Amino acid sequence: MLKNIRKYSVVTESDTDNKIIQGDSSYVLPYLRNQYEGKIRCVYIDPPYNNGEKYTHYDDQSSHEDWIKNITLILNKIKPLMTQNGSIWISVDDSEVHYLKVAADKVFGRKNFVTTVVWQQRTTRENRKVFSNNHEYILVYSTDKKLFSKNRNLLPITREILARYKNPDNDHRGLWQSVSANVQAGHAVASQFYEIISPSGKKHSPPNGRCWIYNEKRMLQEIKNNNIWFGKNGDCVPRVKRFLTDAKSGVTPETLWLAEDVGTNEKAKKHILKLFPNKPVFDTPKPERLIKRILDIATDEGDLVLDAFVGSGSTVSVAHKMKRKYIGIDIGSHIIDYAVNRLQLVVKGEGDGISKDVQWEGGGGFKFYKAIKKHKTNHSTAPPVITSGDLNK
Repeated sequence: MLKNIRKYSVVTESDTDNKIIQGDSSYVLPYLRNQYEGKIRCVYIDPPYNNGEKYTHYDDQSSHEDWIKNITLILNKIKPLMTQNGSIWISVDDSEVHYLKVAADKVFGRKNFVTTVVWQQRTTRENRKVFSNNHEYILVYSTDKKLFSKNRNLLPITREILARYKNPDNDHRGLWQSVSANVQAGHAVASQFYEIISPSGKKHSPPNGRCWIYNEKRMLQEIKNNNIWFGKNGDCVPRVKRFLTDAKSGVTPETLWLAEDVGTNEKAKKHILKLFPNKPVFDTPKPERLIKRILDIATDEGDLVLDAFVGSGSTVSVAHKMKRKYIGIDIGSHIIDYAVNRLQLVVKGEGDGISKDVQWEGGGGFKFYKAIKKHKTNHSTAPPVITSGDLNK
């Protein structure tokens, strides 16, 4: 059963869907299925990496067989909770990433593998090891890749991207940037190979192994419409003009996430130390900007987010600030010492992390539950089902 512990909850009338649950995820997840099957839009998990390290709050050491068995068990219990257009994002390092990929393929299907994100989680050099490992991975899977692809969000245009847009020819349509007018010729047709004469009279052919992006008839029309740029003097290699007005909806997410954009473990540690200066800090917490990027891509306001290894509470804190609903699960007492206490600060208007980016000023609430295992009264191995009434006590 899940027992509501009121002294750790921050309750208002409008936030009954926000839940923090202390308990073993493999035990808690089946209880959620009755109420939440097919309702969770995004799952982020940061499980133990099984890298042999000893950390402040846990030892990350187990046999490979036990680790892969346990993570597969968790993934199988998470999958039924996800929406049809939902996604799961799994943090991992080199220790088990390739084995995790195989295990996750079996659970979600290889066709539903979306991508591998490479995150630069540190910027300093580690001289004590053979290689300074400065990156981790996030494996991304969906319930249905086609639906996820249709429903995932573009990322907001950054200042760096905006700086690429100019208007050297004073085009009345506004700012633009130029992109290559030639592409790889692997799937080209004959009509994409021809000669272009620039305004200065200079002739241009596509480079070896390349072809023009348009056929000749279309290219001539684009030139007439002032959509092809030949440089200020009119004799440069032709390039296609892309206007800022057409890009304002956002940009396609890339798979390389740099520290300057989404933060590092070290920045996340400093954030937590500022929140809890007298507590032993987590060694590898995730920065709020990293989680924000995931939620920016995978969710919309009001969607339900799950973190089955809540740790220091980065995911639930970001979800709260971004006005997503959330469920956070973890087994240790640190869920109270960090995640719950951190959320209480968030409710009061905690101003670090992504707070300024999303204009967070406080509000909302959550309920805290503790998973209590019932004594078996028969030989059935199936856990009793928690009803929505139980969860909302």
